[in-house]
Amino acid sequence: MPEKYNLHIVIAEDDIDDADVITETFTKNPNFSKVSLVANGEELLNYLKNDSNENPDVILTDINMPIIDGIEALQEILSNDELKKIPCFVYSTSINPSYKEKCDVMGVKAYLIKPYSFEAFAEIPKTILSIIEA
Repeated sequence: MPEKYNLHIVIAEDDIDDADVITETFTKNPNFSKVSLVANGEELLNYLKNDSNENPDVILTDINMPIIDGIEALQEILSNDELKKIPCFVYSTSINPSYKEKCDVMGVKAYLIKPYSFEAFAEIPKTILSIIEA
């Protein structure tokens, strides 16, 4: 990667173990200077609506979360003229084709399958960077 980015990512993840791993993965990637973590879609929407927070450069959300799931949160984000400019990505253990189809229709940049190994998690920031650079 020729240039270093200074990206801020907001990650919505309700599983504590996955949240620790994905946060550490992005923190270790030199292209992401700020990593913010929320526990569900409602917290994600509240974070984005809070004027004291700068809008992130990237959003990554799990799908299956309590209160407001990732799909519902993305529907609201991607229907907002300001927020829909932020590249949104989904990562999930679910390989349900209807989820991927909904995400594609909404304009999600990629539907990533949540890996099972720590090493594979390190590929997520690289995949996201390759897509937003394209």
